[in-house]
Amino acid sequence: MKVIILTAGYGRRMRPLTNNTHKTLLKISGKTIIQRIIDALIAFNLKEITIVTGYREAEIKAHLTKSYPSLDINYIYNERYRETNNIYSMALALQNMTIDRDILLIESDLIFDPAIIARLLNSQHENAALVDRYRSGMDGTVVTVDPERHAIVSVIPPHLQGIDFDFKDKYKTLNIYKFSQDFCNNTFKKILTYYAQVIDDNCYYELILGIIIYMQKGQVFAEILEEGEKWAEIDDPNDLKIAKFIFDKSSQQKILDSSYGGYWNYDVLDYCFIRNMYFPSSAILSELKNNLTSLIHNYGSTQTILNQKLATYLLCEEDKVIVLNGVSQIYPILEQYLAGKQALLPCPSFAEYPKIFPKATTYLDRVGIEVSDILEKVKECEVVVIVNPNNPTGSVLPTQWVYDFAAARPETLVVLDESFIDFSEHGSILPMLEEAPLSNIILLASLSKTLGVPGLRLGYVYSSNSAFNTYVQSRIPIWNINSLAEYFLEIILKHRDAVQASFRKTISDRDQFALQLQTIPIVETVYPSGGNFLLVSLRCSSVLRDLLTQRLLSKYAIYVKDVSNRFNDEKSYLRLAVRDGADNQNFLQCFRDVAAELNLSASEETKLP
Repeated sequence: MKVIILTAGYGRRMRPLTNNTHKTLLKISGKTIIQRIIDALIAFNLKEITIVTGYREAEIKAHLTKSYPSLDINYIYNERYRETNNIYSMALALQNMTIDRDILLIESDLIFDPAIIARLLNSQHENAALVDRYRSGMDGTVVTVDPERHAIVSVIPPHLQGIDFDFKDKYKTLNIYKFSQDFCNNTFKKILTYYAQVIDDNCYYELILGIIIYMQKGQVFAEILEEGEKWAEIDDPNDLKIAKFIFDKSSQQKILDSSYGGYWNYDVLDYCFIRNMYFPSSAILSELKNNLTSLIHNYGSTQTILNQKLATYLLCEEDKVIVLNGVSQIYPILEQYLAGKQALLPCPSFAEYPKIFPKATTYLDRVGIEVSDILEKVKECEVVVIVNPNNPTGSVLPTQWVYDFAAARPETLVVLDESFIDFSEHGSILPMLEEAPLSNIILLASLSKTLGVPGLRLGYVYSSNSAFNTYVQSRIPIWNINSLAEYFLEIILKHRDAVQASFRKTISDRDQFALQLQTIPIVETVYPSGGNFLLVSLRCSSVLRDLLTQRLLSKYAIYVKDVSNRFNDEKSYLRLAVRDGADNQNFLQCFRDVAAELNLSASEETKLP
């Protein structure tokens, strides 16, 4: 079998990375993309390789000559690479090489497991394409496949994928094909070269495959990848980062830790970041989807109207609540407003508060807050921060106690963060404040945690202090949240029962998850929690803890939060988000497997890799 690799393209979407280097010479884990392709071919003894070049031809040749001095590569130069597309490069290849055997066609912007090549080599079909089930983030040509025969029924290039195009039953082509000698010399070559020469030389060769299939002049069958068979198409810098995550396991933890989100790009089960898994409901998601076009074409409302909409949902006075673009928006504002004031913070707690108050006094949360510690130290402080439930411990103070504490100290400002209160046995303090206002309480909450919409960035601050509210309003832009988030505030009014049901279901899952975690030998303690997360201490050293988290990620694509540095006892702690029952069961099994594997070698931990 002979191999054709198409490398002529300029790689416009990869700019600026390709301004001074060819796309195929970008590296993943120390090896260039083209090296990975060539190495995969050599592994299957495929050494008769023709490469169609264009952009930075000399650079590719020099690199491959140095990397593979004994490999005799045939080069075909596409001098019109800037004005043509891959149909022209493919036509040049078919016209300028002897096709005396079957052909393996590979585009050069791919990284894949070498074993994937075997799927084509072992295919019973003369003409076959590697395809994968369509997933979010994929782009380019897709195909439909006969579910019985696995024959490709239609080829649909991007320009035919309209606004209402349904991807559910589609497959993405990997752009790795096996074609028979006869198919290449006759049907494919004749139609492709004619089309490229007479009709359009700036389109894709997949269009010709679609024509051939539609006219029933030939058949191409789909070899559908199984779960776990890895590949990545690299069209832009973001794709390069995704490919690095997939194929360079040593970089995975660093990529996730530094991203703080955007995990739709990565196939991971996220036990680090916290959200309500049972809301929004399918009805709400459908309503958002159906109105998406109108929403993205329109500006959102002013802050006054946003505050009115949220007040309607919270059942509070609109002049006391301010919608935030995520509760994190308030932190720099609080830092300015409270600059120079002595604060009292829980220890440990959410990392943003020590940033606001770097010289704060702390009160202890030993997974159970020392109330006496608060009462003693508050005498010397102007501001008290209460995170209720506290993050990462899950400790909860009774809401009535917090209210009475603030009421008894009108000169002390209480910053109360209730981002997780809906998952505790205690209700929010907001109804109490509506009935009997206290101007010394600043109430914060993240709706992303409770309503399951971190991507919409919704939170709020509530206060009866009009001077504080004016201060905050003056530092918020006129269009503070997007139209999608605003529309969400409108439609959740019809779904209050579903919201409450989602809290109950999450609490049930949390309690069940806690019981099951406690049965795993490496788990020392699963602490009681009032949030939709659990704090877990482990019976292991920091070395084994790091290995545990790394192997959960590299082996099972499970990402967890190590919070050991929040405590001062040198023990190992994980904070685990509570997901749904199925995810939690999967986590438990994977956690047991990795923990058992490491526990067997615990006495030799210094020898572990």
